[in-house]
Amino acid sequence: MIVAFLNQKGGVGKTTLALHLAGAWARQRKRVTVIDADPQGSALDWSEQRAREKGPRLFGVIGLARDTLHREAPEIARNVDHVVIDGPPRIAGLMRSALLAADLVLVPAQPSPFDGWASGEVLHLIREARIFRPELRARFVLNRCAARTIIARETAEALAEHDPPVLGARIGQRVAFADAARTGQLVFEVDSGGAAACEIMALVAEIESLVR
Repeated sequence: MIVAFLNQKGGVGKTTLALHLAGAWARQRKRVTVIDADPQGSALDWSEQRAREKGPRLFGVIGLARDTLHREAPEIARNVDHVVIDGPPRIAGLMRSALLAADLVLVPAQPSPFDGWASGEVLHLIREARIFRPELRARFVLNRCAARTIIARETAEALAEHDPPVLGARIGQRVAFADAARTGQLVFEVDSGGAAACEIMALVAEIESLVR
C-alpha cells in the first residue's frame, strides 16, 4: 500500500503526518518505508536527528525527489508492507508522479475559508490522475486545528459533501509535535497517553479503514 501526503501549500503538516503514520504502522510490526519527495528534505532531517539521538530505527527514510517516483515507489513497495510519501510543495511534476504511484492520497489542510484552498492545484492534479487511475482514493485531513473553533467546524461541514471528502479524525495545534521532532521522536514515544498521540492513533485507525 502506498499512501501519499500531498498539498501544494507548504506548512500544512505533511511531514509530521507522514512520519507519524509510518511510526504507527512500524509499532504494529509492519515494514514501512518513508519516501521524502520534498526537496527540502524534512523527513530525512528528522531521520538523521533520530540517529544522532540514538533512537531505535522504526522505519527507513529515503530521499526520492524526482518525477520518476511513479516508477520507483511501486518497486520499493514490493519489499515492504507500506510506503508513505511525504510530498513536495508547488512542484507539479513531482506531485503528478506521486499521484500516479499512490493508492491513497491524503491532503493535509488547516481550517480556513473553504474557497481559499479547495480549488488548489492538488485537486486539479487528483482529477487529472483519476483519468489514468480511476481507483485512486483521496481524502482531506484537517490538521493544526485550534480546539473548538467555529472555523474548524465550518471547514469540516463544507467538506462533508466534497470530493474528496474530509476524514473525521482531526489533529490539533499542539506543541508536542514540535517538541518530539526536535529529538527525532514521535509523540506516542514521548507521551503515549497524551492528546496528540490519541489524535494520531484515531487518524491512523481511520486511514487503515480505507486501505484494508
